[in-house]
Amino acid sequence: MSEQDSKKTKPLSRRDFLKLLGAGGTAVAFAPFVPWGNFMPNPSTASLEKAPVILPDGTQANLKTFPINHAEVITYPKTGDRVLDGEAFRKWQFIRLPEELGGTKDDISSFRAYSMICLHLWCLWKYWPQEGRKRGECPCHGSMYNPVTGTAFAGPASLQAPPSNTLPQLNFETDTDGFMYISPVTWGVNANGVVGYGRFVK
Repeated sequence: MSEQDSKKTKPLSRRDFLKLLGAGGTAVAFAPFVPWGNFMPNPSTASLEKAPVILPDGTQANLKTFPINHAEVITYPKTGDRVLDGEAFRKWQFIRLPEELGGTKDDISSFRAYSMICLHLWCLWKYWPQEGRKRGECPCHGSMYNPVTGTAFAGPASLQAPPSNTLPQLNFETDTDGFMYISPVTWGVNANGVVGYGRFVK
């Protein structure tokens, strides 16, 4: 083996290891102060105008007919491009709450829409309507989300500091016939939230 090859395979010295350890510690110490939300791949092409809530079958959601304790996956913002519209960061769980959580009310307070990106490691969670569940669950590491608030109450996401323990959400409007629309969105932790990062609960 040549001298050059032996230099390449030389083990990490104690001094270099301590330098790496110090750099890592510094990064961890300052992590809470970095505005990570600015770097997340948010769907920033959202229009400032309201958009209809389009269900997977192509129909527009109506609060008079959408089932209680039921969820569907919706896409927002839609671009018309099948590839872009298939991005996970554009997927939302559109939920009508169960009866005991206010789902029978004939107004928009019966509904929620949360980003499907789990705040722990970005797996896709879903809403489970079964008795004894009625919550959002991530299949990867067991994070569970309250369907009323979007805040994690179990699993690793629940151990994260705000805003990274509460899912971004969409707000709604309706017309006189009950058809539902997504209100104009403001991407920010103090507003609708930041997809993949979270939202402060007001």
